[in-house]
Amino acid sequence: MKALVALELNRLSVEQVDIEPPRAGEVLVRMKAAGVCHSDLSVANGTVPMPLPMVLGHEGAGVVTEVGPGVTNVAAGDHVVLSFVPACGSCWFCEHKEPHLCVHCDASGRMWDGTTRLRLGKQELGSMSQLGCLAEYAVVPAANVVSIDRAIPFPAAALVGCAVMTGVGAVANTAQVTAGSTVAIFGCGGVGLAAVQGARLVGAKQIIAVDLARNKLDYAQGFGATDLVDANDDPVAAVKALTGGLGVDYSFEMTGRPAVMEQAYAAARRGGSVCIVGVGRYTEAVQFNALLLASEGKRITGCFYGNANFRADMPNLLALYRGGRLDLDGLITRTYRIGEAPRAFEDLEAGRNARGLVLFD
Repeated sequence: MKALVALELNRLSVEQVDIEPPRAGEVLVRMKAAGVCHSDLSVANGTVPMPLPMVLGHEGAGVVTEVGPGVTNVAAGDHVVLSFVPACGSCWFCEHKEPHLCVHCDASGRMWDGTTRLRLGKQELGSMSQLGCLAEYAVVPAANVVSIDRAIPFPAAALVGCAVMTGVGAVANTAQVTAGSTVAIFGCGGVGLAAVQGARLVGAKQIIAVDLARNKLDYAQGFGATDLVDANDDPVAAVKALTGGLGVDYSFEMTGRPAVMEQAYAAARRGGSVCIVGVGRYTEAVQFNALLLASEGKRITGCFYGNANFRADMPNLLALYRGGRLDLDGLITRTYRIGEAPRAFEDLEAGRNARGLVLFD
């Protein structure tokens, strides 16, 4: 099959890759759509350290073509969305209603038994998030898939696998934004734009979008942002000016950059909430004033995968989509074929798209 492989740091290539059949507890999925996500780029450039070479891709939807022994939650022919976090159901976090922190989510690129199903010639390949779905086929743990209605288009379905689940979930699940509140979203890529929609869905009265790029701000306005702030100037001052000098009730950071995390913190009002969604480098740190950290009474919360219970949340998001309340189609600003995947990542790094998507036959 054709697959996008990160051969080494900053070297992407579409290769002919061999894939083995699924083993116990695994399924083979024929991919139909896969998102081009900044997290994939972070693996390719070393921001998120994972062992290379590796087939990229962790946001996708497709059709189950084969199931391994013991699989009961899906069957051949099912349309499915992939989750980059499994829900094993038996670890401490799953048992305590925190499946987004399931211990089987790791960066090894290996399946649960420690082996891989992918090879490039004689060389073993990892699969990103145990999915590796920027490929024509993917063998994935059955615990990482959820069946969806066959009427749902694959491109829209793919987006709830990461960007939309993370962005909407950050607002609704992690920060638990309340109706009538004020919100600022720093970074309006795919996840940030989903957060804009999430804030609109929960009834925030003011949604301030902050970004360096004019096209991203225009996208945000189309999805429900009430105010736009050009981050090339002083975004903290601008956010405070838009909120009568107070700052926002809820501030979200989506870029993974320490300086922006500090801006998001500064833009929240006293007693407000700061939700850190962006993933930065392991070697980087964020500084907060040791006096103000306590005296301002702000809450800082990390967000991983929007605190998702994906088996329940993904169908709910897709129901909102079918009901016309969540715009998934509008997030897709360009599609590519698998052979164009390296170009898709160039466009991602240049900030050209709201969300790019690789489509398969």
